[in-house]
Amino acid sequence: MSEAQATLNELKCESCHADAPRVNESELAELMGQIPDWTPITVEGVLQLEREYKFKNFKLAWAFTDKVAQLAEDEFHHPEITLEWGKVRVRWWSHSIKGLHKNDFICAAKTDALLSE
Repeated sequence: MSEAQATLNELKCESCHADAPRVNESELAELMGQIPDWTPITVEGVLQLEREYKFKNFKLAWAFTDKVAQLAEDEFHHPEITLEWGKVRVRWWSHSIKGLHKNDFICAAKTDALLSE
């Protein structure tokens, strides 16, 4: 399967260095179409992807947080994760380029896929 045919959650993160290209405006629009529940936000001048997940209680939210943490380790790409009673907020961005890389969209899609596990 070519990368163009693969869905985001089937792809693997690639190594991202400080000189890696950020996602441009047209790529952003195309990639956002594949993760419609996420929102691009700017925090301290850095474009990030954010989504809040809701759960029935703290224990379920905590279990989801553990899954996201394992995903981050598996992909060697680490988000901001905020755990509260009944909800988890996840933010993906590429620290090395201070913005969004395709890796962030891959990890956002893989985070969504964790809901069905």
